[in-house]
Amino acid sequence: MNDLIKHKLELLPNNPGCYLHKDKFGNIIYVGKAKNLKNRVRSYFRGSHDTKTELLVSEIADFEFIVTESNIEALLLEINLIQENIPKFNIRLKDDKSYPFIKITKELYPRLLITRQVKKDGGLYFGPYPDSGAANEIKKLLDRIFPFKKCKNPANKVCFYYHIGQCNAHTICHTTEDYWQGLVEDVKNFLNGHDDKIVNQLKAKMKDMSDQMEFERAAEYRDLIEAVSTLRTKQRVIRQDMQDRDIRLSCDHIRDRINVGHKGTDDPDSRDII
Repeated sequence: MNDLIKHKLELLPNNPGCYLHKDKFGNIIYVGKAKNLKNRVRSYFRGSHDTKTELLVSEIADFEFIVTESNIEALLLEINLIQENIPKFNIRLKDDKSYPFIKITKELYPRLLITRQVKKDGGLYFGPYPDSGAANEIKKLLDRIFPFKKCKNPANKVCFYYHIGQCNAHTICHTTEDYWQGLVEDVKNFLNGHDDKIVNQLKAKMKDMSDQMEFERAAEYRDLIEAVSTLRTKQRVIRQDMQDRDIRLSCDHIRDRINVGHKGTDDPDSRDII
């Protein structure tokens, strides 16, 4: 461990974020994410490791770190940094089918699913994500905002999610093909960072609940708005014709917080390096 690394280790915060390990030539050789940057990055330079990690550590001459507001931001930023830099010690996304995607099915009543297989089935795929944790967190947020089919009930029998406004896959909703297509477009825009429409709708609902003195419901919408603010992402959307369109992750608000002189790398509880 050189003096530069020793100095930077003292500057690491306890916040979530991403870290980038560099070799002596300044090349990024590994990108990771962490719930706690200080603990994760320091762990590389303490104790024993397996052979692959030892090899990585032996090549680390410097590191940078980027602080994020949440773990999900760190997950999304990690995807972007890996795709941009293709670090040699990361698990490369050579076969997208082995990584999780969020899928909108092409059905009478579309569903949101997580899958590891991309098929020519008319569905719309978002991803890939680095692990199931990232995909599940994003899907959980989408489920709360967009009322896709969430139940196995027949269309004429409403479900629990219908009563809380999260499932419109019932005849009583009188939805049309245009309605569902509009919902799909809203998800695409939302995941591409164009979320003004959704945020404005949530703000209107929050105000409405507040005016009705339904403060608990208003707080739920407030929390949703805060969650949306962490998801300013661009992503690769893979259409049914299997053509990749680079929509990349847009984490400008994260990058604005990069401290060039004190960046560090880290990934606390992420998957194995190789």
